[in-house]
Amino acid sequence: MLAKRIIACLDVRDGRVVKGVKFQELAEVGDPAELAARYEREGADEIVFLDVTATVEGRRTMLEVARRTAERLFIPLTIGGGIRSVEDVRTTLRAGADKVSVNTAAVEDPRVVAEAARDFGSQCVVVAIDTKREAGNHRVYTRAGTRATGLDTIDWAKRVCGLGAGEILLTSIDADGSTSGYDLEITAAVADAVSVPVIASGGCGSAEHLYEVLTRGRADAALAASIFHFGTLTVREAKELLRTRGLILR
Repeated sequence: MLAKRIIACLDVRDGRVVKGVKFQELAEVGDPAELAARYEREGADEIVFLDVTATVEGRRTMLEVARRTAERLFIPLTIGGGIRSVEDVRTTLRAGADKVSVNTAAVEDPRVVAEAARDFGSQCVVVAIDTKREAGNHRVYTRAGTRATGLDTIDWAKRVCGLGAGEILLTSIDADGSTSGYDLEITAAVADAVSVPVIASGGCGSAEHLYEVLTRGRADAALAASIFHFGTLTVREAKELLRTRGLILR
């Protein structure tokens, strides 16, 4: 079994970390650079930094905040939000990102994925897929969960992998911020459909949820925010509990 990863997520708005429910009602949590450094000390394997309002507001990622966060870290950092072109990918990598996450731009112009993978390597390209249940199916949403695309989630995941995506960041909009558990069904379905690592996101409220998504959900990594931000568990505590269940972690 490949070692699993625990990833701490920083949703950032106006330079501050926020957390909401189903992408709504965002409440401020703290400073991204300080939280990222804390989670690294606690044993997080990676940090994901998402400028959650950049695309909706029609602007690029707040690179100065991202750069300040990157300067504090030795673990991999993924930055996303407002990435619209290959040049944006280049600028974000230069700001200190190890990987760049694209969502809306990938749907609106899939060439961004292919060209970024060609220019910087697939290992730098994470395609974020925000998924929501509709009449028994899972569909892709863009623009921070506000725009329905009609795309089937599994079909889209397979397509972006064919374009060169090195990783899928799969977020269940239905589960986001609920702390009631990940959507294991869609996570497992995507993980089975693609050959690249799948990061599960949305709904984590306990170490048991992490265990479930890394086993039954077949995710390669579990991303969490609320349980770490609000003190339910530290990253270290979560990893210790998972190791007692027999999981191999980084």
